Amino acid sequence: MSRSRALDGRLASITAVLAAAAIFGTTGTSQALGPPDATSLGIGAVRLVVGAAALAAIAWLHRPGAVRAWRHHAPTLLLGGVAVAVYQLGWFAGLRRTGVAVGTVVGIGSGPVMAGLIHLARGRRGLTRGWVVGTAATVLGAGLLAVRGAGESTADPVGLMLTLGAVLGYVLYVEAAQHAIHRGLDAAGAMAGMFGVGAILLAPILALEPLGWLASPRGAAMALHFGVVTIGVAYTLYGWGLLRLAVPRVVTLTLAEPLTAAILGTAALGERLGPLGWLGAALIATGLLVAAREEAPAADRSAERNAAAVGPQRPAPSRPPPTRRAAG
Repeated sequence: MSRSRALDGRLASITAVLAAAAIFGTTGTSQALGPPDATSLGIGAVRLVVGAAALAAIAWLHRPGAVRAWRHHAPTLLLGGVAVAVYQLGWFAGLRRTGVAVGTVVGIGSGPVMAGLIHLARGRRGLTRGWVVGTAATVLGAGLLAVRGAGESTADPVGLMLTLGAVLGYVLYVEAAQHAIHRGLDAAGAMAGMFGVGAILLAPILALEPLGWLASPRGAAMALHFGVVTIGVAYTLYGWGLLRLAVPRVVTLTLAEPLTAAILGTAALGERLGPLGWLGAALIATGLLVAAREEAPAADRSAERNAAAVGPQRPAPSRPPPTRRAAG
């Protein structure tokens, strides 16, 4: 792979991850504008079910054989699906006990750290000083955004453990997705398989939570936005990023999410950031710039070699019809 082609592929992957993170950042505003009687667990379960269906449709349209290829990656997709379910349940349960501010700070701060530790524990190398500096600035900025207006939130130990477990689930399903993608499974197909397993595991929640809000126009619009856009579209982009970028770098770039959420909250909901909020936004932007401009570390180059081995992810060519001999 030539240097210019590798650079173009890496920039495209960075752009895809940042776009996915920006889409993730719309969830808070969407929920705030949605029906007030929708519960967090109900929204999470509906989002997962609709999102899994959207990912399966995208995977089938992009590469019709992607869904059939699941059987060749069953252990990885099952592990990733369990991790998806753990993330959804642990995150919402943790926020209920710790409060949004404390839970978000813990989640934001621990995500890149866990990704880096798992990266090193698997015998990989290549985390650079630039990644450390960019991640530290981004985590600090996101923390400042999260704690503004935290008030008297307390650090509930059980809630913190649930939040950390959720973040571990998140990092594990990102690792599982990259493992499947680097072994030839289409990006949307890998995400669809994992989120499908997660949706099946969490489907019983739909019977326990009030879902009357789905019948309203605002509720239906929120469900479609959450499922089709913030999972279907966003995780397809996220999977494309995983093709050429190492997991720690992807997790760091995903911290563009709270920056997007803060901007939308200010523009659409009339929220005020205040000095700490603006400082946090500036730190996030600076950290993301450092992480995005960092010369490809060994971890990214390893991902690029795997991407080159897999080849471009495009729809499989159709089989030509059999030729017939002309009657002699």
